[in-house]
Order: sequence, then C-alpha cells, then structure tokens
Amino acid sequence: MKLLTFSTLYPNAEQPNHGIFVETRLRYLVASGKVTSRVVAPVPWFPLKGERFGHYGTLAKVPRRETRNGLQVSHPRYLVVPKVGMNYTPWTLARAARKDIGRILDEGYDFDAIDAHYFYPDGVAAVMLGKYFNKPVVVTARGTDINLIPRFERPRRLILEAAREADGIITVCKALKDEMVQLGVAPDNITPLRNGVDLERFQPIDRTAARAAVGLVPGRFTLLSVGLLDPRKAHDLIIRALPRLPDVDLLIAGIGPERKNLEQLARELGVQDRVTLLGAVPQTELKNYYNAADALVLASSREGWANVLLEAMACGTPVVASNVWGTPEVVAAPEAGVLMPERTPDGLVRALGQLRADYPEHTATRRYAENFGWQPTTQGQIDLFQSIMARKAA
Repeated sequence: MKLLTFSTLYPNAEQPNHGIFVETRLRYLVASGKVTSRVVAPVPWFPLKGERFGHYGTLAKVPRRETRNGLQVSHPRYLVVPKVGMNYTPWTLARAARKDIGRILDEGYDFDAIDAHYFYPDGVAAVMLGKYFNKPVVVTARGTDINLIPRFERPRRLILEAAREADGIITVCKALKDEMVQLGVAPDNITPLRNGVDLERFQPIDRTAARAAVGLVPGRFTLLSVGLLDPRKAHDLIIRALPRLPDVDLLIAGIGPERKNLEQLARELGVQDRVTLLGAVPQTELKNYYNAADALVLASSREGWANVLLEAMACGTPVVASNVWGTPEVVAAPEAGVLMPERTPDGLVRALGQLRADYPEHTATRRYAENFGWQPTTQGQIDLFQSIMARKAA
C-alpha cells in the first residue's frame, strides 16, 4: 500500500523531537515491508529566521523538503491568523498542503490513502484534502485533540463532521474512543491501536554507570519528569511535593514557556538545589536518564497514550503517574509502577511512598514493557487500511 502521511506533528531538522511518536509509528509500519509512505508535515509560516524571533524564528528555518529515516518529507507553510486561527486553520492548512500533494502525485506517487494524525486541525484538513484528491482518509486521535479542543464549539462541530466523513478512525487508547463516542461519533468506525515502545532503543544498561554519566549524586533517590514545559504537564506539581521528600532529587527534561516559572517556584520552596532542568534531551540520550533515575513521574492533567511511560519501563524504571485518560491502560500492574490516588502534591507523595515500599525488580519492569512492542499496532494499521481499500474497490 502507498500512504500519504499528513500531520503538523512530525519531526524536522530544527525540531528533531517534535511529534517523534508519529514518526516512530510510521517507521515501524514502513519496516513491515507492506507499506510505503510520503510525508507532508506543514509548519506555520513566519517571514523571519533567527533565535531573536523565538519559536517562530525556529520554524522559519525548517527546510521545505528533507529526508528522515529514508522517508521523503515536505514542509509546506500554512497561515496561522492571530486570535482567530483556531477556527480557520483547517482551511489554511489544507490549502497550503494541496500544492505539495499535487506535486507528489505528478511525480508518480499515486497514494492509496491519507494517513492523518491529530484530529484538529490536521484531521479536519485531511478530510478536505481527501475529498479534493478523491482519496480515503484515516485519522488518528492522540489526546488533547479529543479531550480538550472539543470544548470549543466550532472546532467540536468540525471534528464531528470530519469523523463522520473519515473512512477510518484510530485512537491511541480505549479512553479516547469512549470520549469520541460520548461526543457523538459512531463506535463502529473507531479502532483503538495503542502506541508501542522501541525496545531496542530503550533498554536497561548498567545503572551505576548511567547515574555517573549524567552526574547524579550517589545514594540520592532521583525522579525524572519528561515533557514540554507547559502547565498541562504539571512539572510544578512535582516540585511542590519536594519539601515533603527531603531525600529526593528531581530531573526535568524538556523545553517550553514554563521554565522560568518552574525555576522561580523551586527557589520559593527552597528546593532549587534538588531540581535540575535539563533542557532539550535528544531521544538518543534519554535512555541514559531513564536508566539513571529511580522512577519516572508523569503528573499530566491530560494524556492520550504517554510514550515516556513505556520508554522508562523498557529501561527497567518504574513510574508514578496521574490517573488520567489512557494512562491506567499503560500502568496496569505493580511492576509497571503506581497511579496517584489524586493529582496533587499529596497524591504524588503517597504514590511515591507506595512505590518505594514495594519497589519492583528492574527486570520485572522491563518484562512488563516487552508486552508493548510495535508489532500488534503495525498489523492493526495494515488490517484497517486493507479493509478500507477492499471497501473502496467493492
């Protein structure tokens, strides 16, 4: 099968970790030998390059075309209109991608279907493009696109229209399927296919050597939090718990607008010497931090399927996580870790105490993660696309 993968959530030369989960799933799908794909990953238009322009200056430097992991990727520019962009971005996104997709067809790559990721605005735009090019569309829902954005009236209406017209819908956890059904989407058209974990990239290494490599203090129980520094990820909740955890240190890997606020909070609570903000950590180096930490903490208010949980477990490191959305489907056994009884600093302290009182063997945590390889998800995608092709042929 020939697919066209379409998403604004896709890595590029300037943002190598952006949407890495979309690229990873696609890499495994292509590695099956049954699928090929070209990628159209639009980025917002901005006229000026350079660090002085912050995030948008970085986006301006993204190449128009590149090759990543053997896949050809194009990055057309789409317009984001300040203040009203949320309501109009599906149209600007579809319009920007149309020329690149036309070029791909002219080059002889007559794809069978559009494989879109993230329902709004990407999935809505993909359905528009499917109509224009007369191609079936499958949209993957990943989290905030379903558990937050539909709170806004116009996006909700557009999501429901796109869901009715899409040829197939994938959700990365059962909880997101349940939420879509509650919104009014037909359950028969929704297929839950969880994300997997790269068991070769993320695996146990000598933990003493890993701790030394990242400069951890010997004998200190160390927590790791990984994710964008924004309120939804709730790194601040972990910092607020530290005054009640005097023998615990915290590493935070990620970049984002909350960095200064997190640094200030650590100073106000007198725990600044126990909090280290690592900045951006490439995926190739994350394995060292997962192995060095005693536990990964994920305190998010919303998650579809949090890949960092399985990445840590694959390295043998148990987790403490908020009990939200798809997370209970990931943390489903004692060897995996513990869910917080409530998403508060007190809830974190209690969950961490439970984990430390009955700390699992690292080998058991790794064995648990081995149940979450990519093969079932890859086969599920192949089966879904094949069934859609068969329906279209009939």
